[in-house]
Amino acid sequence: MSSGPFLAVDWGTTNLRAWRLEEAGTVLQRAEFPLGVSQLAPGEAAARFESEVRPALGAQDLPALLCGMIGSTLGWANAPYLECPVSLAKLAGNLLEVAPGVRIVPGLTCAGLVGPDLMRGEETQVLGWQAADPARLHGRHLLCHPGTHAKWVRIEEGHVTRFVTAMTGELYDLLGSHSVLKFNPPPSDEDFDPEAFDRGAAAAGDGGALASRLFGLRGLTVSGQLPPAAAPSWLSGLLIGAEIASVWPAVASADEKVAHVVGTARLCDRYARVLTARGVGCEIADGETAVIAGLTRIWAAAP
Repeated sequence: MSSGPFLAVDWGTTNLRAWRLEEAGTVLQRAEFPLGVSQLAPGEAAARFESEVRPALGAQDLPALLCGMIGSTLGWANAPYLECPVSLAKLAGNLLEVAPGVRIVPGLTCAGLVGPDLMRGEETQVLGWQAADPARLHGRHLLCHPGTHAKWVRIEEGHVTRFVTAMTGELYDLLGSHSVLKFNPPPSDEDFDPEAFDRGAAAAGDGGALASRLFGLRGLTVSGQLPPAAAPSWLSGLLIGAEIASVWPAVASADEKVAHVVGTARLCDRYARVLTARGVGCEIADGETAVIAGLTRIWAAAP
């Protein structure tokens, strides 16, 4: 088992978050970098990690544990995907060492709706969410991780048994930037219109005919029935509503009453609005707290 302080890193497609941690997971220092893997040239990750990330946290000599897209073909090295069901022990026993003392958490895979589904990074949040309550290591639970590629994760007796991915966040960005629905000007987080969001979520219906429902936004704004400034909130509601309506039957059991939503407060609150309106109980947990706790559990369990 690993022991002592270490450097924990969540390295995604667009951003990098890093923490210098004590063995028990106490945060000694935090830093964030606009250094996602999508911005790196081949072979650049190792050099940027040593020249920028380590010095920023005074962690030049610490061992490091990394998770996220840094373990993909776009990142430092391609860490293997582990077939579900996956436990803490299985994750911790299959870390990929990419440099002396630097290891990457593997990804997860399972049968998806049309082919293999893939996960990198959210598995650490699952483990961190479990750490907050020992009861979560038993029974069946359903977690939702909102984001660019939202994940719906089924947990049974502490194991990740399956999950489903929805490209909801990426669709929102693409439609708002490069389609006939393009936002002008681009919205900020402060521009959220809860009434427009709820209208969009209601318009999602059962999640079907999404392409037609999307064009409905064009009609609403051109006819003056929806102010252009409210369009981003309406589109967010439609996409999240369609995601929940269409994915829920594929991941939830017949008696499912509660979804655990793990991520940033802004996105979690939006998912909670839709889930609550559809009669589903919702419990929210902070994503960064979960990542830190999950990496700490993996670190402690690693051989």
